[in-house]
Amino acid sequence: MLDERSAIYSCRPHSIMLSDLMGWGWVMSILPYGPRWKAQRKLFQQHFHPSKTATHQPYEQEQVHKLLERLLETPQDFLVHVRHIVGGLALGITYGRSVKSHNDPHLRVTEAAINAASYAGTPGAFLVDIFPPLRYLPEWLPGAGFKRKARAWKSLMEEMRDRPFHDLEAKLAAGVSPRPSFVSAALGGMDLSQGVSLQRQVVRDTAGMVFAAAADTTTASIEYFFLAMILYPQVQRRAQQELDRVLQGRLPDVKDQPDLPYITAIAKEVLRWRPATPIGVPHMSTGDDVFRGYFIPKGTIIVANAWSMLHNEDMYPNPELFIPERYVKDGAIDPLVLDPATIAFGFGRRTCAGSHIAESLLWLTIASVLSMFEISKPLDENGRPVDVTAEYGSGIIAHSPPFACTVVPRCTDAKETIKALQLV
Repeated sequence: MLDERSAIYSCRPHSIMLSDLMGWGWVMSILPYGPRWKAQRKLFQQHFHPSKTATHQPYEQEQVHKLLERLLETPQDFLVHVRHIVGGLALGITYGRSVKSHNDPHLRVTEAAINAASYAGTPGAFLVDIFPPLRYLPEWLPGAGFKRKARAWKSLMEEMRDRPFHDLEAKLAAGVSPRPSFVSAALGGMDLSQGVSLQRQVVRDTAGMVFAAAADTTTASIEYFFLAMILYPQVQRRAQQELDRVLQGRLPDVKDQPDLPYITAIAKEVLRWRPATPIGVPHMSTGDDVFRGYFIPKGTIIVANAWSMLHNEDMYPNPELFIPERYVKDGAIDPLVLDPATIAFGFGRRTCAGSHIAESLLWLTIASVLSMFEISKPLDENGRPVDVTAEYGSGIIAHSPPFACTVVPRCTDAKETIKALQLV
């Protein structure tokens, strides 16, 4: 339905709370299928086409190296470090901006804004999406607390979307040349003979979408990678054997991917085992259809249960277990096993346009962390391992509930390799 009949299944249902009251209606992932969505998608693909690796891979390497440095300094804060480096990548590729070493204010605002949007976007979270006239209730009326929340959350969204964009515009107007980025390239490529104001809005909104999407879903996937390594130490050992054989003590590079199929298999299994968006973003039909004997009228909301598909025992035996070996055959990735990315990143014309960036960062993070560190269960006050459960989050974006682990350098050489990064 969503792939082969995408002409009528590529729209999105309208959310009063998320789009109208909270102001998120500009985001490409929830825009209706139409000219505004097409303009953002086209602009994104022009600058972030999979063939243009220079737009993101240098930033990825920089941020992953920072992650290694921070894991060496304060390993107990690994979840904070993961969010920080993913946010740093998003700010870098979008606005050419660096983040503060600790507690960056823009990342803080972004996290709050996205958490609110994820909650509000969960089907049934707010009654106003079921009874739209409730939107006209005055804020002071008992039961209208959702409007006060929406006003506060809208302010967070506007600060997340507008501040870095305006800051970069000001720098460009002052003649300052920041690092190459999506916004600077897009603004510089505007057609001045056309409506500049509309083009500028498309650039601003596309940039906000890139930043918001990259800063959250990829974070969730990396969190689940750490959890998997605690629960499946045998996977970690096999991965490190492959890394040691290929890398011989150096840090990995994206060019090493063809020689590290087991690392690639781990990345695929992370996407399958704990998908960051278990039900995706709902689609809506724009015309009547009959599918396998079912009449589907125009305006029907379709929810693609990615979790169920990725845990289908016919495609992935023992789906609750983390088994990267399922993708490997004769020392290479088995093309006959369905790639979880074809499900985890959406369907049809609404497939995530930046999936190649998310997969690239996830792979490089896995390869780099496992080449330098051992990840194991946390220890109690007596130094004994504490069991960790494989819990799963909830919401449109399902982050892992907080958990602890032990992260230590694999050897003295690993420690020295990481310390050498700080001198570069």
